[in-house]
Amino acid sequence: MTIRPLFDQVLIRMTEAEETTKSGIILAGAAKEKPQVAEVIAVGEGKYDKDGKLVPMTVKKGDKVLTRKYGGTEVKLDGEEYTLVSQDDILAIVTD
Repeated sequence: MTIRPLFDQVLIRMTEAEETTKSGIILAGAAKEKPQVAEVIAVGEGKYDKDGKLVPMTVKKGDKVLTRKYGGTEVKLDGEEYTLVSQDDILAIVTD
């Protein structure tokens, strides 16, 4: 099964949460923060503006992005967990 997002929706896979702090303290499961960096798996075609023109997507498949802390719809597909978010919920593209 595959998911093809519609309009300005983006399918992302969250990265793993940090297991230790920068100072080396190991975090318990409840103390870990929800990760905010994700990989873009699939994107919709874009959203139509009030004049009926298609506004293309800014992000593309393979981008690493910074997302809002809470939001989106969690989806489980073939044993993998993904999140479906609006492009408005993506705050930045992360580069190395």
